Amino acid sequence: MTDPSFLPNVIKQFQYYKVLGERTFDQLNDEALFWQYNDQSNSVAIIAKHMAGNMLSRWTDFLKSDGEKDWRNRELEFINNFETRADLYAYWEKGWNCLFDALTPLSIEDLDRVVYIRNMGHTVAEAINRQLAHYAYHVGQIVYIGKMCKDQDWRSLSIPKGSSAEYNSGKFAQGKERIHFSDEFLKDK
Repeated sequence: MTDPSFLPNVIKQFQYYKVLGERTFDQLNDEALFWQYNDQSNSVAIIAKHMAGNMLSRWTDFLKSDGEKDWRNRELEFINNFETRADLYAYWEKGWNCLFDALTPLSIEDLDRVVYIRNMGHTVAEAINRQLAHYAYHVGQIVYIGKMCKDQDWRSLSIPKGSSAEYNSGKFAQGKERIHFSDEFLKDK
């Protein structure tokens, strides 16, 4: 891979999904944060716990060891043991910090190196894309549960329904520029 914009772009994408999750957490009271539709479903807190557990496993010693660590207990990630919102936030941050600490020092030359997840080889770029898709999937679940819990009180995290024409009009009234789609969203974090 030779695209020098890949790493800065993917870091912004991860930041975007982190903030989407956090803006959902911030709209939810504690009851909603820990609410489960049924025993087979996950709460926002459980999904966040699973994501952080996955991040700690995948990104610890990223270039040196298999992404599925022997110390990880994935099954326990689906059992809520958080007592407070602060506990959840601390674990969420720990996972994301591990991810960003692993990505930040990477160079363009690292992207073609091979890393393993459960003994399956991936280039670093493929492993990054795999995890980006995985986290986007789960953040989508978090947002969806948040919208259900808040119902009519949900504050949209993107273009609200019925506002597309107004939003597009504002965008097309501006000159063309090369920016990352998340720049405006992240500047408000």
